[in-house]
Amino acid sequence: MIEVDLMKYLPTYWHEIEQMKVLQEILGKNLAEAIAFKQDLFNQMFIETATWGLSRWEKIFDLPIEIEKNYSFRRERIKAKIRGSGTTTKQLIINIASAFSNGEVEVIEYPNEYRFVVKFVGVKGVPANMKDLTSSIEEVKPAHLAFTFEYTYNYWNNLKAYTWSALSIHTWDKVKVI
Repeated sequence: MIEVDLMKYLPTYWHEIEQMKVLQEILGKNLAEAIAFKQDLFNQMFIETATWGLSRWEKIFDLPIEIEKNYSFRRERIKAKIRGSGTTTKQLIINIASAFSNGEVEVIEYPNEYRFVVKFVGVKGVPANMKDLTSSIEEVKPAHLAFTFEYTYNYWNNLKAYTWSALSIHTWDKVKVI
């Protein structure tokens, strides 16, 4: 928390009086609390910095309020909802999936088969919060289309730069996404 020294705004003859020092210290603490409250309130106006205000964002976008989930999952869901408004396009699905994966995404369309594949190419492994990503895509995609996910992992050729001892300290799941 910030400290506010109000004594520096008073004439120097007040600096000798103990009651004035105590009074200004108390007022300074109250002012610091008000400034911190104002900053916290301001932070709630933006999805990236909101904490307790995420519930309001979820309500605005008609999302279930899930306070038991961590802030980053809730923010991803809200941003995906914002990106997911309007006509469903390939780019819209890419935007939604990118919001959840924090990486590059490709959408491969198979129009004759009435399906598409969301391929994660910017991050290796399965991104966190797949449940909400699936729900977001289900919400915006046309009802007649099916979709699947495709994940990127390391191949043995990608691991040639590492020694066996360097890789042996990791679990296989970790090696797949190094």
